[in-house]
Formats: sequence, structure tokens, C-alpha cells
Amino acid sequence: MLRWIIILLVLALIAALLGFGGLASGFAEIAEILFYIFLVVLAVLLVLRLIGRR
Repeated sequence: MLRWIIILLVLALIAALLGFGGLASGFAEIAEILFYIFLVVLAVLLVLRLIGRR
């Protein structure tokens, strides 16, 4: 999932440099949503790992 975030951010930067504002904002929004999903999954896995050690 982290790979997709990086790919979409690179695509957004390239699209912004080429002047495609709508396309760049679309890629950036998708990357932002995936980033937040990644953070939630990471937090849940860390909590489960801490609970599992006890």
C-alpha cells in the first residue's frame, strides 16, 4: 500500500509540472486517502502486537 502512495504522489507531481491541475489533484487525493488508511492499519497492527506479547 505504501508503494501505491508513493506512485500516486509521483504521478501527481508530474501532472502538476505538466499543467494538468485536475488530474494532479485527483492523484493527490487518492494518495492522501491511501496514506490515512495505511496509518490506521499500522496503528491497529501495533496495538495487536503489543496485546499479543502479554
